[in-house]
Amino acid sequence: MKPVILDVDTGLDDACALLLAARHPELDLRAVTCVGGNVGLDDVVINTLTVLEAAGRTDVPVARGAALPLLQLPVTAQHVHGMDGLGDLDWPRSTREPSPTPAVELLRETLQDAAAKGAPITLIPLAPMTNIALLLRTYPEAAAGLREIVFMGGGGGIGNVTASAEFNVWTDPEAAAIVLAAAAELDVPVTMYGLDVFYDVVVTLEQARELGGSPSADLARKLIEKRTELYGDGGASIGDGGAVCAVIDPDGLTTQRLPVRVELAGSWSRGRTIVDTRDWAIDRSTDPHGVSPTMVAVATAVDASRYAELWLDAVR
Repeated sequence: MKPVILDVDTGLDDACALLLAARHPELDLRAVTCVGGNVGLDDVVINTLTVLEAAGRTDVPVARGAALPLLQLPVTAQHVHGMDGLGDLDWPRSTREPSPTPAVELLRETLQDAAAKGAPITLIPLAPMTNIALLLRTYPEAAAGLREIVFMGGGGGIGNVTASAEFNVWTDPEAAAIVLAAAAELDVPVTMYGLDVFYDVVVTLEQARELGGSPSADLARKLIEKRTELYGDGGASIGDGGAVCAVIDPDGLTTQRLPVRVELAGSWSRGRTIVDTRDWAIDRSTDPHGVSPTMVAVATAVDASRYAELWLDAVR
């Protein structure tokens, strides 16, 4: 089994990812940490506990993390995820309490334990990376317990919240920049599951309506129905769930190892992931900015039907 930690701002697509991570037999979900993003932190925590209950995984510790970005004012996405972040599905809300340990401390403890046992963990951030930036700058030694970071965010010149920036990175670009810089310094491999592939893994409404008979399957069906209602295409992407698929089945993802930076200024480009696709060494060597020291495995294509079936098999 692959040990993993998810860092989430649980909305509809994070819920798809949580169901997969909690239910798949090849993953050992060690912990889930929460950060403000799609909705405020209080709702993120309740949503996360709610999804894990549906998945039958009340054993997984859930910790509260950063409520706000490092510098900029928070921006939420209720227009996508509903006022409660779970599509206002009227699903029974969890009354379970989160761990008393703050997110950064839970991450540190879990990773240091993994390092001591020689069993490093894959960290899967599916949200603004505020918690991860705070971890790697406060406790850089915790990186010894990381096998890799596979994050959902960014895109090669593609945006959604703005024309050039993806929501998770744009919401806290300083945090994303810190994580990429720290990964290079601490020799942590990074994979970027960005908007280039994010929308491709689609579950049809017909497939979703075949799900049922257990709380996890019922919730999975409702999530796809709600996302289909939003996008109106006869089906919906599992979104962040694709990043979890990439950890379970990396052969289904095509990546290219490229230098990546995060734009922190610019009226129109703040929060953009600058993916350096130049293949002429002279261009790179004469760049007045230099080349980013952080090499990232950037997702460029995905076996969409393979990942959709992987997700469906787990949530059934």
